[in-house]
Amino acid sequence: MFSSRIIAGCAALLVFGMSALNAEEDPSKKIFHPINAFITVPFKTTFDRGASNGSGTILNIMPFIPATMGDWNLFNRAIIPVANVDGAIVGPNNPSPEQGGVASGLGDINYALLLSPVKYDKFIWGVGPAIALPSASDDQLGSGKWSTGVAAMVLKDFGWGNVLLRGSQIWSFAGDTERKNVNKLVIEPIITYNMGGGWHLYTDPIISANWKSDSHNRWIVPLGGGFGRTFKVGDQALLARLESYYNVEKPEGAPGYSVSFTLQFVFPK
Repeated sequence: MFSSRIIAGCAALLVFGMSALNAEEDPSKKIFHPINAFITVPFKTTFDRGASNGSGTILNIMPFIPATMGDWNLFNRAIIPVANVDGAIVGPNNPSPEQGGVASGLGDINYALLLSPVKYDKFIWGVGPAIALPSASDDQLGSGKWSTGVAAMVLKDFGWGNVLLRGSQIWSFAGDTERKNVNKLVIEPIITYNMGGGWHLYTDPIISANWKSDSHNRWIVPLGGGFGRTFKVGDQALLARLESYYNVEKPEGAPGYSVSFTLQFVFPK
């Protein structure tokens, strides 16, 4: 009941509240284009439902900070999760949670640094290191492992919008010896279609594979999408987005579907 009211309130903000705000220009293309060097701080709240162990609510704070050094752009991106779960719920950021009851608190923090050339032709690309810190305040909310690996992205602007493919592969190298080792792949094919007036259609299915699980419990494959709008409150540029996904492939203990709302703050570099 409480979650449904939150979702309804988010939808009302997105549809009614933003319609009362008129942006002077359509900033969507600039915000979704990392080469424009905006600092963005999204707050994404996801309501996971349909898992055998209960429901989960996760707030992901995901600052994206670009910088330039000589001929290279440096894209810094972190994912800081704060979660409340009813039980051991499997997800892309936590493929092997400990069994237990209700847990709330900080999850494992993920960070990636991508190096991308300032000069590019048709595609923007970047590659660099990724690391996951065992920062979870409860065993159900994290892996208990230090993990590292590689992250990469490639983006193509089509005028009507853009297609971004990003992903990472990490392996654990230290941490709690009684917890399962981490060998995790995450792939995000992101498509943004700009409709004008700041409005856009959007899909960002977070596909993940836990290579330590058997083939029947390895993949999470969601299908869905949503819509959003960029706007201003005073001088502050913002983006709001509502999405829903259904997991067409999932391991035991993963949610069946999710609804998420994102409020993103946008700052000039």
